[in-house]
Amino acid sequence: MSELIVIGYDDPTVAENAYQAVQNLQQAYVVDLNGLAVVSVDADGRTHVDTPSKIVGVSAASGALWGAVFGILFLVPGLGLVAGAAMGGLLGRLGKSGVDERFRGQVQDMLKPGSAAVVIMASKITEDKFAAAMRPYGGIVLKTSLNDEDEKELAEHLAGAPQ
Repeated sequence: MSELIVIGYDDPTVAENAYQAVQNLQQAYVVDLNGLAVVSVDADGRTHVDTPSKIVGVSAASGALWGAVFGILFLVPGLGLVAGAAMGGLLGRLGKSGVDERFRGQVQDMLKPGSAAVVIMASKITEDKFAAAMRPYGGIVLKTSLNDEDEKELAEHLAGAPQ
């Protein structure tokens, strides 16, 4: 099962610091990341994405799933790995897996001009240590889960989707 966590901040600098903290938690084995990014929205409403160059231990399937989920959450052109009719099928699968329209709406409502969010997809997380380490950064936390069956079906859907 993967956890999808989006932590929203009014201050992009705080989001950057929280992003670094999550990377440190990966190195300390508190969280096992499948994906990590900080998304900021500038004063003109344009979305900017920063991701680490490589997350250790992430398989191609997990990376593809992360890219698709991230692309659908933020509707950032070029990040989703599917297009056209395949996108409709993937949206349908994601809607049944916890990344539904309501969750996407909450994420998008949280990101206003001048704000930022840290987006985390983790296969394992030590909840108490993670929460304690992230508490100093505050923020609004949104969380959902993808169970193993949903992940498998999504990965299969991605594998069969036109690139």
